[in-house]
Amino acid sequence: MIELQKKKGVIWLNVSLAETLSEIGLSQDEISTAERLNESGNTDDLKKYLRICRCDLMDEMHHTQKKVDNLDYLIRQIKGGASL
Repeated sequence: MIELQKKKGVIWLNVSLAETLSEIGLSQDEISTAERLNESGNTDDLKKYLRICRCDLMDEMHHTQKKVDNLDYLIRQIKGGASL
């Protein structure tokens, strides 16, 4: 749920936890786990869980970066006249 709040003359956009995590690309199971932790009020465990999710996304990003690096290498080889 998206809602607008005005605080000290500034309008803030509040987006639900589920929407934010969905936009990030977390699975429905991961979102459900985070929501359950949030609803229980257990912020320490929620922070730990979100850090785990962040690490998973960073690992995914590094893996994707390696693919991009390999493509860049191939492009440089072709530019240099090398046959593949």
